[in-house]
Amino acid sequence: MTAKILKLGDNINTDVIIPGRYLESIDPDELGRHALEGLDPTFPHKAKEGVILVAGKNFGCGSSREQAPIALKSAGVRCIIAESFARIFFRNAINIGLPVLECEGISQTTSEGDTLSVDLANGIVENKTTGKVMRANPLPQFILKLIEKGGLIPHVRALVEKS
Repeated sequence: MTAKILKLGDNINTDVIIPGRYLESIDPDELGRHALEGLDPTFPHKAKEGVILVAGKNFGCGSSREQAPIALKSAGVRCIIAESFARIFFRNAINIGLPVLECEGISQTTSEGDTLSVDLANGIVENKTTGKVMRANPLPQFILKLIEKGGLIPHVRALVEKS
C-alpha cells in the first residue's frame, strides 16, 4: 500500500484516540468522526482520503477499547507504523483488520506529508519522498490472512461458511 503520512508522537493514549464520551456508539462512522479530536480536530478531514499513521513509542497505551482502532480505521487510516505499540491495542487493531507495524526509527526518518510504500508481508517501508528504505517487523502469514479478510470476525465467518 502507498499513502501520505500523518504523524503523532509518543504515548498516544486510547482516551486521546477516541474520548470516553463516544464509547456508547457502535457506529464506526460516528467513531471515525471523533478520532483524535482532542489532539487535532481536523484529523478526520485530513485522514479521509486514506493515510498511513506514523507514531512514536507506546502507541495505543491506556485502557483497552476496540473502539480506538475502529475510530482510526473509519476515519481513513489504512495502516499504523509506530516505534512500538501497547500490546492490547496492537491485537485489537489486527482483530478489526487494521494493519500495524513496529519499525524502529520511523519517527526520526519521516516527516508529515511524506509518502510511504508499505510491504506488510516483508516488513519493508519505503519513504517515496526521501528514498529511505526501513525494515519493520513483518507480520506473520496468519495475521496477514486476518487483515486480508477484514479482521477476526470476517475471517471466522468465512471459515464457518466454508465448512
